[in-house]
Amino acid sequence: MSFRIQPTPIARPNRCQLFGPGSRPALFEKMAASAADVINLDLEDSVAPTDKDAARANIITAVNSLDWGKKTVSVRINGLDTPFWYRDVVDLLEQCGDRLDQIMIPKVGCAADVYAVDALVTAIERAKGRAKPITFEVIIESAAGIAHVEEIASASPRLVAMSLGAADFAASMGMQTTGIGGTQENYYLLRDGAKYWSDPWHWAQAAIVAACRTHGVLPVDGPFGDFSDDDGYRAQARRSATLGMVGKWAIHPKQIALANEVFTPSDAAVAEAREILKAMDDAKSRGEGATVYKGRLVDIASIKQAEVIVKQSEMIAGA
Repeated sequence: MSFRIQPTPIARPNRCQLFGPGSRPALFEKMAASAADVINLDLEDSVAPTDKDAARANIITAVNSLDWGKKTVSVRINGLDTPFWYRDVVDLLEQCGDRLDQIMIPKVGCAADVYAVDALVTAIERAKGRAKPITFEVIIESAAGIAHVEEIASASPRLVAMSLGAADFAASMGMQTTGIGGTQENYYLLRDGAKYWSDPWHWAQAAIVAACRTHGVLPVDGPFGDFSDDDGYRAQARRSATLGMVGKWAIHPKQIALANEVFTPSDAAVAEAREILKAMDDAKSRGEGATVYKGRLVDIASIKQAEVIVKQSEMIAGA
């Protein structure tokens, strides 16, 4: 272990982040009653420029009036390259009560982007005497964002989560695809005449996970565009979970159950993790630093892996 201890991310359920456009307030009550852990009310891509003001007002009313239970309530503001973002921040911070938990900042390309929003948020909080600090989630959606991902992950103490926005990321990188997440038709290996599809998002996800884990930030997988493909969504989510991501976006209500299924440790996984912890406790009582569990070696590193699963299960159960 490095002399500098890896910080622990915020402890909150984050299996599914459900998105809904601020211009469709009829959806808000259903979102509040859903099984999603995080609600992302959107002011950005899903809202037309002519609807920005009305969408912002809809969201402020909903944040203040609806029962969101124990969910994390987040609002995705407009990008810093637009004339809308500053009014998003000012109106949200001045008019929403303490039920607003988080602001999601899209298309972050460098640490200075986070700093700009942080400075404005901090000034408003002080001016208004807000007792509850707003947290941030950022979206990596560009070549610049992935190139600067570690400096972004350390840009602000408000930053608690980071997502990969596959569609804009693909466009920024010049990728020859219109797919949002998942394997892509032309991204394959050829062996003995057979095609094997790999994951074009893997390297970016791994970079995000490494940066997030280094700085105590939750890494989250972004959207899967084909909401008619449950198996494809599950496959993408399972790859993300294996890499260390804690959850995934839902752009359609039917994806909520899929995300919760994948990112909730199974009873079998939790039981095995507890057995590994017990096996290591027994080994330590015998003065041993390692032991054998079901034919494989387990040691101190195995304890850390097992503890991740157990703690996640306990956190979700207690939410």
